[in-house]
Formats: sequence, C-alpha cells, structure tokens
Amino acid sequence: MFFPLSKVVYFVITPSNFFIFAVLAGLLLLAVTRLRRTGFGLTIIGGLGLALGGLSPLSEAVLLPLEQRFPAYPPDGPAPAGIIVLGGGIEAGLSEARDQIVVNDAAERPIYLADLARRFPTARLVFSGGSGFIRGGIAEADILSRQADVIGVPRTRLILENRSRNTQENAAFSASLVQPKPGERWLLVTSAWHMPRAVGCFRQAGFTVDAFPVDYRTRGWSDLTRFNGFASDGLFQLDLAVKEWIGLVVYRWSGYTPDWLPGPEDPAGSASR
Repeated sequence: MFFPLSKVVYFVITPSNFFIFAVLAGLLLLAVTRLRRTGFGLTIIGGLGLALGGLSPLSEAVLLPLEQRFPAYPPDGPAPAGIIVLGGGIEAGLSEARDQIVVNDAAERPIYLADLARRFPTARLVFSGGSGFIRGGIAEADILSRQADVIGVPRTRLILENRSRNTQENAAFSASLVQPKPGERWLLVTSAWHMPRAVGCFRQAGFTVDAFPVDYRTRGWSDLTRFNGFASDGLFQLDLAVKEWIGLVVYRWSGYTPDWLPGPEDPAGSASR
C-alpha cells in the first residue's frame, strides 16, 4: 500500500503540478463562482510559484544541502569489499524496445559502475534496480544483465537485484542477497541529491557504506547567485529536490532510516546527524 500511495501523493504535491493546479483552480473559481477573491489568490500563488520555482535560484537552494551532504570519494580511497550501484539511470522500457541500453539524466550511475569495476577488480559488484512500477515492467537489472558488455562490465562479476521498487527495497533486497558482514565496507553509488536517504536505508539494512556521489545537478554554493535560463530547468530541479526532502521525512517516520538527514560517519565511526 505504501508504494502506490506514495506515487499518488507525490503527483499531487509535486511543486510544478501543484502550482499548475492552483492556477487552473483559481481561473475556474474566477469564471464560474462568486469566490473571486479566492480564485484571484490561487491564480497569483500558482503563477508566482511557477515563476520563482522556474527562474530563481530557489531550486538550487533546496537541492544544495542534499548534494553537499557527502564529499566526493577520494581518488586514492581504499578498496571496498563491495560496490552497490542503485538503478535509476537506465530507461528499461526503451532499452527493451530498442534492444540497446538507453540511459537518462542519471546515466552517471551505470557509467561509474563500469569505472569502479575496473578500479577495484576484486570488489563484489551489486546493481540494484527493479521496474519501479506497481505491477509489471522490465527491471533495470535485467537490462543491465543483457547489456553488461556494452558498458564494459563482465556479466560474471555482477550480482543483480531486480525486485526493488524504491530505495528501502534497494537496501533490504541487496542485504538479503549479499549478507554484509560486520566490518565490511561497501561503496554506495547513487545521485548526490539522493545519497542521504540511500545511505540511511543501507545503514538500517546492516551495511557499512561509504558514499560515492554522482549525477550532480549543482556546481556548488555559488549557484545561489545564478538564475535559470529556462523555467523548465528550475522546475525540474525543484520537483526533484522537494520529492527527496519529503522522502527523507517519510522514510524517517517509517523507520527506514536511522536519522532525519543521514550524513558521513565521524572519526569514531558513528554517523553524523
């Protein structure tokens, strides 16, 4: 029940959708009811939301605390026991239809799977990615299984988890596959803006993970002084960031993560909050 409900709720409260609904509702009230003041207010709220969310640095301000939470993994970092790459970068339906690997704007995830497989030849390789649908649909892991040679990863090295539909299931199903041992350090690869929630889920599932953030959407704090050239770019970023902040709250309430905003471990080995 949690999975389909989360999809419906997010569709309604996604900022770009919400602002559009507000404009439409406001215009409807202006046209067919006497609630002109309410209609005018909703129209203004929706219009301003679209303008500010699309063109101002608001989206960067919401996204940056997520992307800056974990530092980049150092080039000379120690070899991990295993590497876990989360799905989200492969368009599974298109890949199946065209019989080739088709990636999206999170393509860095499978790209760095190939790079890290080369850098750490003895590490176990886990790719965790299901279909993302309530029922049916081909899993990203199944596409990668067919197309592993295309990105230069030996199929024989891959441990594929193809049942997960969300981040909590990525962690739980991966843990059941590889049975992480105490003291083993795993490298977790996912988008920088998604890393806090992902790290929290994998810690809760029994992994000791180091973050390898990829797929950055911001340059750094200097982006707070930049305006977007296209409103669609800002709204896309804002939708992404708001979804992730909501996900962090919901996952903490549900007990899927141990902290509200999981962060790097301190020198003593405990997670900073």
